[in-house]
Formats: sequence, structure tokens, C-alpha cells
Amino acid sequence: MKTGLQDFLEALQEVENFEEFQDATLKLRDLLGVSHVVYHWVNSVGERFGAGTYSTEWVDRYLERDYLRIDPVIFGCFQRFTPVSWKQLDWSSKAAKAFLLDALEYGVGNQGYTIPIRGPKGQFALFTLNHTTTDEAWERLIARHARDLVVVAHEFNKKALYFENQKATQPSVSLSPREATAITHIAKGLSRSQAAAEMGISEHTLRVYIESARHKLGAMNTTHAVARALSLGLIIV
Repeated sequence: MKTGLQDFLEALQEVENFEEFQDATLKLRDLLGVSHVVYHWVNSVGERFGAGTYSTEWVDRYLERDYLRIDPVIFGCFQRFTPVSWKQLDWSSKAAKAFLLDALEYGVGNQGYTIPIRGPKGQFALFTLNHTTTDEAWERLIARHARDLVVVAHEFNKKALYFENQKATQPSVSLSPREATAITHIAKGLSRSQAAAEMGISEHTLRVYIESARHKLGAMNTTHAVARALSLGLIIV
């Protein structure tokens, strides 16, 4: 393993919270010189969340459009056990083509490489590199790092499982009425602007409530916060 990635792995093993876990995706992105690094998982009770470098605008768009239902990367990798280039996946349907065009508009690169990971009790995760470049340049980059990336992907997953087990032993949390309302609106599928309007507050203030709830719940992102709030019975949709 190359020195840079070896140093990164050692640093990843020292990560102690979700914020540092998220920061690790940024550091790996810069180390590899790619556009995005994303780790996404479904845990043993069906919660979906992740960490990565996609823009907040794209993540919100993905959730609002419910792209999870048609994402060729999700469906293609669920049937695989080995890494896959996005060009090998089925993008032939009208919905998949529209999804790809939308993703490109929001800064998702034209090249992707995803490693499926399977953990205990049905846990399923995806580790993805994404970039904008030619097919030839992308193939060279992946060939150079392919073996190391499998190790890195499993280390990300190992750390996420550690956090999950750690969270299970911690005392229960509670949300303020405003935090619960904000998370409930997001859980119902409202956009941030719609949720803010419903609450009669600015989008900035809404973000404050959502971020506060996320930290209390120990969630990696808003999607994870919603899943945790639902599973703990803190909100009802």
C-alpha cells in the first residue's frame, strides 16, 4: 500500500466521532485527487445514512426526488460482491437516464467506481469514488488503487459498525419541540424551504434545528437523523 493511503488508514482508525468520519471522506478525496468520496450504508434495522463529499443540494435533491428507488448504482451493486465501474451498470431506462443527467447537473462526475460491502446481520454498504474525466484516465486511476481501495472501504465500514455498536450502549436522547417538528417535516418529504415555511422560520434557522437534532441523535447526516428519530419513537409520521 502506498504511503499516503497507509497514513490515511492509520488516521481513519483513530477517528472518534461522526464529524471526524465525515472529514475523513474529504481527506481521502483530496489525497486521491477525485471529485467525490462517499460511504453509504443500510444497517441491520434498515436505517440508511452515509458520509461523503456530495453537495448538500444534491443530497437534498436525491431525497426529495426519491432517487433511491431508481438509482442504478444501488440496484446494480446490491446484486454484486465485487467492485464495479458505473459504466458496467444498466443506465438504459428513461428514468435512469434522467437521473444521470440530473446528477451531472449537481456536480456528480461522469465516472464512478463502487465497492459493495456486506456486514453482520444483513448490513449492506457502498463505498464510492466519483470523478469527471475520460474513460482512459479513470481506468488508470482505478487500476493504480484498486486493491488499496478495497481495504479502505472495509476500514470505513468497520469504523461505522463500531459507531453503531457504541451508540446502542448510550443513554436515550430527547429532542426539543422545534427540533422534533423540523425533523418530522423532513421525514414527511418536505423540502427545506417548505419545512421552513410551515414552521414560519428562515431556512437558516431550520438548518440550526436540524443540525442540533442530528448531533443529539449521533447521526451522520439528515437522512440518518430522520431514521434514528423514527426508530426511537421521537417523531411520528
